Amino acid sequence: MAHRPKRTFRQRAADSSDSDGAEESPAEPGAPRELPVPGSAEEEPPSGGGRAQVAGLPHRVRGPRGRGRVWASSRRATKAAPRADEGSESRTLDVSTDEEDKIHHSSEIKIPDAAFIQAARRKRELARAQDDYISLDVQHTSSISGMKRESEDDPESEPDDHEKRIPFTLRPQTLRQRMAEESISRNEETSEESQEDEKQDTWEQQQMRKAVKIIEERDIDLSCGNGSSKVKKFDTSISFPPVNLEIIKKQLNTRLTLLQETHRSHLREYEKYVQDVKSSKSTIQNLESSSNQALNCKFYKSMKIYVENLIDCLNEKIINIQEIESSMHALLLKQAMTFMKRRQDELKHESTYLQQLSRKDETSTSGNFSVDEKTQWILEEIESRRTKRRQARVLSGNCNHQEGTSSDDELPSAEMIDFQKSQGDILQKQKKVFEEVQDDFCNIQNILLKFQQWREKFPDSYYEAFISLCIPKLLNPLIRVQLIDWNPLKLESTGLKEMPWFKSVEEFMDSSVEDSKKESSSDKKVLSAIINKTIIPRLTDFVEFLWDPLSTSQTTSLITHCRVILEEHSTCENEVSKSRQDLLKSIVSRMKKAVEDDVFIPLYPKSAVENKTSPHSKFQERQFWSGLKLFRNILLWNGLLTDDTLQELGLGKLLNRYLIIALLNATPGPDVVKKCNQVAACLPEKWFENSAMRTSIPQLENFIQFLLQSAHKLSRSEFRDEVEEIILILVKIKALNQAESFIGEHHLDHLKSLIKED
Repeated sequence: MAHRPKRTFRQRAADSSDSDGAEESPAEPGAPRELPVPGSAEEEPPSGGGRAQVAGLPHRVRGPRGRGRVWASSRRATKAAPRADEGSESRTLDVSTDEEDKIHHSSEIKIPDAAFIQAARRKRELARAQDDYISLDVQHTSSISGMKRESEDDPESEPDDHEKRIPFTLRPQTLRQRMAEESISRNEETSEESQEDEKQDTWEQQQMRKAVKIIEERDIDLSCGNGSSKVKKFDTSISFPPVNLEIIKKQLNTRLTLLQETHRSHLREYEKYVQDVKSSKSTIQNLESSSNQALNCKFYKSMKIYVENLIDCLNEKIINIQEIESSMHALLLKQAMTFMKRRQDELKHESTYLQQLSRKDETSTSGNFSVDEKTQWILEEIESRRTKRRQARVLSGNCNHQEGTSSDDELPSAEMIDFQKSQGDILQKQKKVFEEVQDDFCNIQNILLKFQQWREKFPDSYYEAFISLCIPKLLNPLIRVQLIDWNPLKLESTGLKEMPWFKSVEEFMDSSVEDSKKESSSDKKVLSAIINKTIIPRLTDFVEFLWDPLSTSQTTSLITHCRVILEEHSTCENEVSKSRQDLLKSIVSRMKKAVEDDVFIPLYPKSAVENKTSPHSKFQERQFWSGLKLFRNILLWNGLLTDDTLQELGLGKLLNRYLIIALLNATPGPDVVKKCNQVAACLPEKWFENSAMRTSIPQLENFIQFLLQSAHKLSRSEFRDEVEEIILILVKIKALNQAESFIGEHHLDHLKSLIKED
């Protein structure tokens, strides 16, 4: 028999205290120590000679005050001490099963049956009814122990909490009790109460099964010991159901049907797996035939690494590129400001000198006229440069040049040498920007070739990545390096179409595969995007800070580049509109500033300008032709700027405000007619293409009236032949009604043919 675990008890709902279940309540003075229990001696003989020491196992002791119970906690040890006044252990009872009991029970292997338990319970109830307590006499130890076990099995017989005896003192313990208490405490602290309850139930069930099994084995052994071995024989009296061929056939058919259904389900699964295998093989073949994934991955990885390295290279070089651009821009700006300031200073000093000279002539005709040294030095410098230009024109055979139409952009030799030296240093820095860089990362043609390979191998991923939008940003620093020495204000500057980057981009665009898809046509916009994001902003800077509208050469060169940019490569208006509008606004703003700051035509008395060799007359002529030169330069923008803008600037602000006033102050004659012819020659022919026009544009009304006045004066003078020139001017600017009226008024019938020919 297995060792019995410590017995624990489940706590009832009526439990309200956690008293120490091992303690025995001491008896009150005068109370009897032992009480006889009738009939208990016959139930179980006392073990160990009728006396036993109190063991460290949980137990209950009935007090003399009636029913009561003490819980055996799983975390406390049982305590039972003898009376101190007795002086011996003879009065101490072992109310639990000791070692001898265990040996005795294990040897006998006797389990009480239900009848025995019921008889013991009736005897216990009878004893309670007679004496109201259970005797603790030594002679009835086993009986009390048996009753205690019965009480443990009977939860209804346990006393309530208020009926327990409350111990006020602790009894001394023996060494054996203390050792047992410490051992039990260590063992019980390692387990939970719930586990102990389960073990208790399991143990009880196991003991019952073992007892039954042992009894059966004992009976078998006894029967075998008698030598009567019995052999089981087939009982012929047992009858089986009748079996015929139909039943067997039916069962076989049923079994066969089940097997066939199972087989068919397996066939269906097999066919499904075969189809899956075929589909997988087909997918593998398609993937292998369509593209090599390993090579594709390798290509994409190489492109990724290449683009990352390219971006790192450009990010590192962009700062140096910006510094070089700023240096070149500052150098050109310094030169432009030098020319502008010199022209304004010379104009101011020369005008002041002539005003002083006029006042001197009005006040007195005699006396010395003194000029300060600075003004004298400036006038000498002006005359020196004019003399050099005249000599150069004579050598070139240009005899029709008018004074005042020169740009006057000559620099002293020392300043020119310094400028060229600074420009050369900047260009040397430009060459060293990508000196140590491989061609694959600084040559535009090689970079575009990489993306062209991507487009040819994997066009879908190429267009899905919007490479056409990224290429202008990648090429921006490289193109800016090539544009450092590009000056669109010089006639000898390289055209955009002749630049290496322009040709490379055109080749990249031409090699793109023609397709109707929208993405495919995006490469056609690469050049337009580059011009929009790189070229136009640079042109705008030249216009705002460096362009001199009074210079015909600068204006002509600038217009040439602007026509290429704005007309031939403005394929996408929505993308180019903003930068294009910014450029055009800068052009208009710069010309307005030139009209307000650089045009100055003084008015002198006729006595001062009658002599064509006088300083006043020469200065006035130069200023008029300078204003007329600006008028011509403004109208050169015809086709790029709107007609309303040109008419407002050229006709409204310049012709009517400055040139007409100077013409009205002049004496009618061949010179005036010549100037009028020059004004009419500057007007765009597009403005007068309408054959049904009989009246010119409104902004030319003042000019037409001046022509009619000059014609009236010339018709009565010796310069009658000049009237025909004036009529031709009127016809050219579509002032036909005014010309016919003038011819009819002065009876110039021979000039009517001029109007009819038109």
